[in-house]
Amino acid sequence: MLIGLLSDSHANASRLENAVSLLINQGVEALVHCGDIVTVDQVSILGRREAKAFLVAGNMDRRTAKLAKQADQCGVSFAADFIEVPLGDREYLIALHGDNEQLLCEFVQGGQFPYICHGHTHRTSDTTFGSVRVICPGALAHPRSPKYPTVAILDTVNDTVKFIKVH
Repeated sequence: MLIGLLSDSHANASRLENAVSLLINQGVEALVHCGDIVTVDQVSILGRREAKAFLVAGNMDRRTAKLAKQADQCGVSFAADFIEVPLGDREYLIALHGDNEQLLCEFVQGGQFPYICHGHTHRTSDTTFGSVRVICPGALAHPRSPKYPTVAILDTVNDTVKFIKVH
């Protein structure tokens, strides 16, 4: 399964639109936004696509009730703390924002999910702890490392991650 990973768009609608189009053109079957989407308009960008969309709230997402309502109207799966993304064969990817380090550590140490995806750091990363792969796609707004906006594609069949620069 190809999964498009995005995070930290911080109300930059044109960048999110470009990122989502790029991922859809790469053939992703699901979009997973790891938080700090900020506005309800951005939720609509995720929901207007062929791919199933998942969104978890970040520390900058203050109006979660409005985000949840918009997500429901757009067919986007939304959660405040973390969200499970079905991979098939009773396996799930977990997405959370990453600002709650204790929760992130609990998921990593629990070892029950093959992939844990997060945002918040604005830095791309791909690290394996035992049987758990922890991935941060970087940031669409205010990227730190690299210094340009990125998304990632997770290929669960080949167990690969590809980071892509977004224009």
